[in-house]
Amino acid sequence: MQKEIISGLLLPFIGTAAGSGCVFFMKHDLSRGVQRVLTGFAAGVMTAASIWSLIIPAMDMADDKGKLAFLPAVAGFWCGVLFLLMLDSLIPHLHMNSEKAEGPKTRLAKTTMMVLAVTLHNIPEGMAVGIVYAGFLTGSADMTAGGALALALGIAIQNFPEGAIISMPLHGEGKSKAKAFADGVISGAVEPLGALLTILFASRLLPIMPYLLSFAAGAMIYVVVEELIPEMSEGEHSNIGVIMFSVGFTLMMSLDVALG
Repeated sequence: MQKEIISGLLLPFIGTAAGSGCVFFMKHDLSRGVQRVLTGFAAGVMTAASIWSLIIPAMDMADDKGKLAFLPAVAGFWCGVLFLLMLDSLIPHLHMNSEKAEGPKTRLAKTTMMVLAVTLHNIPEGMAVGIVYAGFLTGSADMTAGGALALALGIAIQNFPEGAIISMPLHGEGKSKAKAFADGVISGAVEPLGALLTILFASRLLPIMPYLLSFAAGAMIYVVVEELIPEMSEGEHSNIGVIMFSVGFTLMMSLDVALG
């Protein structure tokens, strides 16, 4: 069981690192069309994971409340949204294809703020994986090893393009391929760390597990709506982002049902 859990925690990080490694093999920056494809796919995966792997189990855990079983999910969801909104306001960061940084004014380099933007994005993903595995370990909401693996695998799949999205522009901004790769890897390091910390406190978190599951969902949906959807839609009109969103959504949904 320990090997399964360790593998599950490392999968998203491996996905980010593998995607960051694309900088060694690709000679040119990612085109705007490719960026739309990758961000649309990532948005679809995160949305489906939020629903099937987090919100639905949260409501299942609160079924003793009857018609009010939605309350923990609503409360946790809003806490997740507000938490990411707070981080968005407190941490200086720069989104892809943007010239103006968000958060407090700072003298940090543009490339550093780009890494911070992706790191901020990765926080809820690490929390989500950790919370689901914590639920599996404590026997909460009939979570299975397969269901936890489905979430970890889905996030790893969407982290691959994210790794490329961060490392390629960093190299385009003047960083060496090795440094761009390292920054991409570092941006994903928060995921296994956050997941591990969540698991270590699993037994204490059991009473509030429905809130934590929906908290992670709210944080991920915030990232999807605030960052990924605008990025997949910016520039000249194209439907490819929506198509890839649908591909990512159905893939994650299928993984969760098939493995869960």
